[in-house]
Amino acid sequence: MEISDLFWNASLAELKHGYMQEKEAYVCLLCGEKVEKGIIYPHGDIFYEAERYMRIHIEQTHQSVFHYLLGMDKKFTGLTDHQAQLLALFYQGKNDKEVQTEMGIGSTSTIRHHRFALKEKERQAKTFLAMMELLKEKDQYAPAFVAPHKTAKLVDDRYAITAEEQAQILQKFLPDGGTGRLTTFPPKEKQRLVVLREMTKHLESKRNYSEKELNQILMTIYDDYVMIRRYLIEYGLIDRTADGSQYWLKK
Repeated sequence: MEISDLFWNASLAELKHGYMQEKEAYVCLLCGEKVEKGIIYPHGDIFYEAERYMRIHIEQTHQSVFHYLLGMDKKFTGLTDHQAQLLALFYQGKNDKEVQTEMGIGSTSTIRHHRFALKEKERQAKTFLAMMELLKEKDQYAPAFVAPHKTAKLVDDRYAITAEEQAQILQKFLPDGGTGRLTTFPPKEKQRLVVLREMTKHLESKRNYSEKELNQILMTIYDDYVMIRRYLIEYGLIDRTADGSQYWLKK
């Protein structure tokens, strides 16, 4: 299961912690880092058991779960830039006057109004979440959709992909599996998305690649590696420096 699937399928409690527990390990829902149970991990001059070390990893790598979630694209959080800024200041423990001064808007009553509006948004979210949870118990025809990757630039109809559709697309265009070559480049957007996401499995998540290194990897998948590289960037699957000298997987 890809890390994006773990993230979207996690419970609210797991999302708040930022990690989930597997049989033999703890997995970071934010980046996929995994620490094995029963192992003692060093940090500085202190040794920690696995779960405590996972919490340290989140603090050191992501600052906090709150900051990571707040930094996600607005298409996933549903927040405007203005609301995200307010939440960041509230999280810092600033009072209404301090927030009003820092943002330079209205008065303290304006900030209280924004607090009320955010609270209303929370109530609506809870109600909707409860309805969706209840719906799962009754909707026997609901398809199993593949979760969009968190770095998607625009989530639209292209991402309405079921697990069954994904398997069919991969079988058609990558019949030898994720390590095989692409037979032809898919003509449809949804097919391209599935195939391109599968291609990212050839790349290591914590490594930077030079353009030459990336090209060499993509050549093993498809002859027109330049086109593949362009689409990987377009779909928000990889990123690069401004001069194109370094490429990496987006997480």
